[in-house]
Amino acid sequence: MSNVPHPGLASVELDEFQYDNRIVRDFAIATILFGLIGMLVGLLAALQLVFPNLNFDLPFLTFSRIRPLHTNAVIFAFVGNGFFTGLYYSVPRVLRTPIWSPVLSRFHFWAWQAIILGAAISLPMGFTTSKEYAELEWPFDIAIAVVWVSALVNIIMTTINRRVEHIYAAVWFYIASFVTVAMLHVVNSIELPISFMKSYSVYAGVQDALVQWWYGHNAVAFFLTTPYLGLMYYFLPKAANRPIYSYRLSIVHFWALIFLYIWAGPHHLLYTALPEWAQTLGTVFSVMLIAPSWGGMMNGLMTLRGAWDKVREDVVLKFMVVAITAYGMATFEGPMLSLKNVNAIAHYTDWIVAHVHVGALGWNGFLTFGILYWLFPRLYNRPLYSTKAANFHFWIGTLGIIFYTIPMYWAGWVQSSMWKEFTQEGLLKYPNFLETVTALKPLYFLRGVGGSLYLVGFVVMIYNLWMTALKGKLVATETAKAMPLSAIWHAEKSEYWHRRLMERKPLALTIFSLIAVAIGGMIEMIPTFLVESNVPTIASVKPYTPLELQGRDIYVREGCYVCHTQMIRPFRSEIERFGEYSKSGEFVYDHPHQWGSKRTGPDLQRVGGKYPDSWHYNHMEDPTSMSPGSIMPRYGWLLENDLDTTTTKAKIKAMQTLGVPYEKGYEHQANTDLVKQEQEIQERLKQSGIKTAANKEIIALIAYMQRLGTDIKQNGNSQ
Repeated sequence: MSNVPHPGLASVELDEFQYDNRIVRDFAIATILFGLIGMLVGLLAALQLVFPNLNFDLPFLTFSRIRPLHTNAVIFAFVGNGFFTGLYYSVPRVLRTPIWSPVLSRFHFWAWQAIILGAAISLPMGFTTSKEYAELEWPFDIAIAVVWVSALVNIIMTTINRRVEHIYAAVWFYIASFVTVAMLHVVNSIELPISFMKSYSVYAGVQDALVQWWYGHNAVAFFLTTPYLGLMYYFLPKAANRPIYSYRLSIVHFWALIFLYIWAGPHHLLYTALPEWAQTLGTVFSVMLIAPSWGGMMNGLMTLRGAWDKVREDVVLKFMVVAITAYGMATFEGPMLSLKNVNAIAHYTDWIVAHVHVGALGWNGFLTFGILYWLFPRLYNRPLYSTKAANFHFWIGTLGIIFYTIPMYWAGWVQSSMWKEFTQEGLLKYPNFLETVTALKPLYFLRGVGGSLYLVGFVVMIYNLWMTALKGKLVATETAKAMPLSAIWHAEKSEYWHRRLMERKPLALTIFSLIAVAIGGMIEMIPTFLVESNVPTIASVKPYTPLELQGRDIYVREGCYVCHTQMIRPFRSEIERFGEYSKSGEFVYDHPHQWGSKRTGPDLQRVGGKYPDSWHYNHMEDPTSMSPGSIMPRYGWLLENDLDTTTTKAKIKAMQTLGVPYEKGYEHQANTDLVKQEQEIQERLKQSGIKTAANKEIIALIAYMQRLGTDIKQNGNSQ
């Protein structure tokens, strides 16, 4: 393709401008700081599965509260800040223009860190929506939307003000990521606040689960994958000093990936109460994802053709090659896990934990490390302090990934095999779920060893980068020159269509990206909401009593959904172990759903009436008293805390607003009924030799636990 110069080009003066490296430095420091915190919390959580007493009987250090803190810190603080670091460095340089608004850049930085600090405080305190990767309560949801959209505006305006004709591939991925995450976040976070830090999802049951995993899967796709693909498209060619392998492959990779990815969320809900057609759609599009995902991987690795000798010597390229390889492994495994026969084995097990960490530790972690090692010498105008230390980091980090993932893959196989094994007489070989938990302790310990090795490498990197900065001086701004866009070459009519229609027009690129990602979500969700046959009602399913509703909120606050599912799949082994499989109509009053995604403990969907009240009381006071060898921590504070009944009225009114059929005016008598049910449970506990006040949180939790699954036991017929 040829271009012709604009008339009078030779006489055009170059614009002089500056790149701001301070914002890059600030995001890099935040990446490192929050990465360290997030990994330390993750290591503590991992070790608690071997040594439960590491929570020191403190509610805010309990596994079920710090595990969401770990995932949020790693995803949004470490990877998020890592993305923004690369974004604010690469965008001005590929567009040859400064960031449009330094004020918005600073707002983005400080507001994002404030949100992270808020999460670090609120999640251990038990303020959670219980929606995976979206646990933050409604004030934070609003703040995230504002900050995210402000950053999107800044990037789009920078793109409009560029001094190059065509928008490079990295920027396509950045824009699509911002647009899609904004859409996902807003739709999934529609909730009804009842107090400053408490809300209920407007969706219930099946619909809530579908929306959540449409968000949850695509939070992985458009926060952990596409932004980092954009970083790969910029930093890998820079580090290798070679152009990207295939421009046309990048086009196919981009559009196919963002269109197909958005459909894949339902594969997290295979064999659940989600309508079969939605599960099938999720599987089909998940399998198709292999092609664009591996297209991106091949585009990255093939960029190194003729430069593999550099990989042996350059530690930055070592990190990047392993990162891209881990991306390829994870994006092959993901579609395989969406196949029903594989999913039946892997889902709810530690296999999924291994799969996720191949992506998090390998793809996101190693690419972040490679970028930081490449950036710091340029930001501080001096060579990296120690190449040997960086190589040590590479090898111990790689060893850490291996020691982390292999035990978790093995644990997943062990779990699934033990869950499903029957004796020759047709009985469950391991009827006590605890047997399947204690068998994994050695593997959990090895996982902790792997995490420790990875963390050691991270600390070595911190020292290396700190010394690099200490011995250099920050290049706060870099001066550059470029022609104004109006004076740059204009294309002939033969220009490739994508360049003409998309790469010249950032608003068109933004709009078409939004359309591409919105189609799948609309087709999956709208029928589930509008067609009643997707969620058949069950006449015997009634709203929760006020005490049960309060108990459910305590269940959510304590993060019980982290270890326990409430979704029995239609497998013989699960029906034998837990009871009748779950029906979609059981969850119509669950705002939000509590289906869970991992079984460290048994499923609780049919636990109501299985044990006496005293069993639950003793189990929460000391789990080993009821289940010797249990790795569940003690929840002694539930026995001491008084139940806050001042919120009952607001909660009932909120549920009425959401369509739960409480009688009109019932909110005024709700606490009367609550006290009556408290006294009934108190009396049953007294008969079992347990003396406790009726107004304790444990009483409400027992009420909720004893309700679970009892409606369907009365009448399992759909009507």
